[in-house]
Amino acid sequence: MLEDYVVVDLEMTGLRAKTDRILEIGAIKVEGGMEAGAFHCMVNPHREIPPEVTALTGITSEMAAQGCEAAEAVRGFAGFSQSFPLIGHNIRFDYSFLKQAAVNYGIPLERECLDTLKLSRKFLAEAEKKTLDYLCGYLGICREKNHRALEDAKATNGLFRYLQEKFGRENPSAFLPAPFQCKVKKQGPASPRQVKRLKELAAYHGIELAIEAGSLTKSEASRLTDKILAAYGKAPTAPRGS
Repeated sequence: MLEDYVVVDLEMTGLRAKTDRILEIGAIKVEGGMEAGAFHCMVNPHREIPPEVTALTGITSEMAAQGCEAAEAVRGFAGFSQSFPLIGHNIRFDYSFLKQAAVNYGIPLERECLDTLKLSRKFLAEAEKKTLDYLCGYLGICREKNHRALEDAKATNGLFRYLQEKFGRENPSAFLPAPFQCKVKKQGPASPRQVKRLKELAAYHGIELAIEAGSLTKSEASRLTDKILAAYGKAPTAPRGS
């Protein structure tokens, strides 16, 4: 039986680790089968929060702006989780965001993982849906807030404990964490020249950027610049020597 692990859940600005950002990290550490600690932090994504994300999570742009930087958050989580295996509901999704940030900021983060979504599909075939929301209601697992990282981590731990206690002894191999392959490329920060050009374009066309230009990666700055050029055209450049 797995007794030492960390359950983690993230809230994000969207669904893609390459282009969206972490909003919140929540985690529960279990040692010897007993809850031994919790980790929680809000993360400043340096961009406006999409309305649909605020509607789902309750996290506003004002709340997120008070959060810490992503590097600090992921470094803190890496220290909290130590070398423990990670458990999550659709852990591939959360881990890909953690891994992308870790690679960007040079933070070691290699963990074995175990997915409660995969376990639920295997052992709770009779459940109509396999979402965490549905399974919490189906199994009577209480949580104070839906779609907030720490509460969802607690709920996922409840789900895992139920599954392991009910099915783990007869199916021990299903509850063994395994190395998780998550290949991501480092995203370097936008160059000063890219930032300057983007700000000049936005100012000329009267566009209010929904993301802080200084927080962009090179690829993000390039994509956003191309998008503005395609929609609005170029800004005039000053003559040489002026």
